[in-house]
Amino acid sequence: MTFSIAAYDPDEGAWGVAVASKFLAVGAMVPWVRAGAGAVATQSYAKISFGPDGLGMMASGMGAEETLQRLLEADPGQATRQVGIVDADGRAAAHTGVKCNDWAGHRIGVGFCCQGNILTGPEVLEAMATAYMSAEGEFADRLMAALLAGDRAGGDRRGRQGAALYVAKTDGGYGGDNDRYIDLRVDDDPDPVARLEGLLTLHHLYFGETRPEDRVLITPELVRELQLIMREQKYYSGDLNSQWDEPTIEAFDRLIGTENLEERWRATDAPTHIDRVVLAYLRGRFGKK
Repeated sequence: MTFSIAAYDPDEGAWGVAVASKFLAVGAMVPWVRAGAGAVATQSYAKISFGPDGLGMMASGMGAEETLQRLLEADPGQATRQVGIVDADGRAAAHTGVKCNDWAGHRIGVGFCCQGNILTGPEVLEAMATAYMSAEGEFADRLMAALLAGDRAGGDRRGRQGAALYVAKTDGGYGGDNDRYIDLRVDDDPDPVARLEGLLTLHHLYFGETRPEDRVLITPELVRELQLIMREQKYYSGDLNSQWDEPTIEAFDRLIGTENLEERWRATDAPTHIDRVVLAYLRGRFGKK
């Protein structure tokens, strides 16, 4: 009832699963990921314990193929199961039970596997694999490209409802003390994969790092523009004096905090520059385009 991709990116040291289905809150069932261990996508009459059990096996050093076999040997319902696994070293393994509903199958590539059941046809997995291997950008973007390609190639033949993207990397989570880099879910939506793509864009906005080439000098002309935005939004009540003074900086800091953009701008870190991405967001939301 689902199509997914499980993968590993050695350059980023990240593991992930992207999934979509005509199933409520599919992200709560299918994707299981742990940095340093691997990724598991369990679906088709999903055996939820395959997720934590498989990750535990791989965390102890077991490879994807052996992990898969151990999970299936202990499962009397294996004929109805579908599962894709990528281990700590990026080795992939997958299983499509003989009683999975048509069309069902999987595709294994270098560092990834795609799997799906009740699909419109094999073209869904082919589109996913091709998109993943050819996409650019960070790991999460390539997983998203694969999911979007599978969806647009036909996806779940019953329709659409839920989608999710889960990426783990060591110390990659918010605050740096956990591995949950991305955990985005669309539980119920008429076009969940497109909605998920939008959420990923927002994740990059709020939590992405400022690149050196995106540091824009705050000039007097830009100060006046920001003062005008802040005055209209009731953050600033001073004169439009084009001066990056303490009242202006304090008002801007409050605006940034309200918009949850403090990961990209802090008064203590970059008082004389602004992230180009933040500036584009503020202009789009409050000011000139």
